[in-house]
Amino acid sequence: MTDLGPVAWPPAPIRTDRLVLREPEARDRAAFIELLASPEVHTYLGGPRPRGELERELPAVPERWPGSFVVDLGGVMIGQILLRRAPAHRRPAADGHVDLGYLFLPRAWGHGYAAESCVAALDWFDCVLPGEPVVLTTQTANAGSMRLAAKLGFTEAERFQAWNAEQWLGLRPPATPSR
Repeated sequence: MTDLGPVAWPPAPIRTDRLVLREPEARDRAAFIELLASPEVHTYLGGPRPRGELERELPAVPERWPGSFVVDLGGVMIGQILLRRAPAHRRPAADGHVDLGYLFLPRAWGHGYAAESCVAALDWFDCVLPGEPVVLTTQTANAGSMRLAAKLGFTEAERFQAWNAEQWLGLRPPATPSR
């Protein structure tokens, strides 16, 4: 059993019109380092990690755990989608719910890849864990992430201060058969 419950992992790759969501592979290591070391990507996430530290510490196959999807465009990693159970101590509105996270390389911004891959991941999630709500947290200053959260159907559950900034916690109700 994983933090996603009895979900078999890894699933078959999830395909959209332009993208593939798949399990991380060794060939993705350089892209993970670029993603985690990017000041632009981590503007609202507490800052980037040092590249040298990542080079030393990142395993040959990074982020290989249930709920971690590489977003692949034409055979190349452009981002990551994460679905993981929110820690019980995090926020009362998030307790026990699955949390959606996403990171994309700056060259992939502005093309709709985040929305396309998040919709695909949430559709997959609704099939494997029907009836489960999902939460998403972002800084209110992150206008792009706030727009994406609204587009994905998240509504405000609470705002709170953390990491010297106002945070927004959105809740997406469980999928219904009509959805």
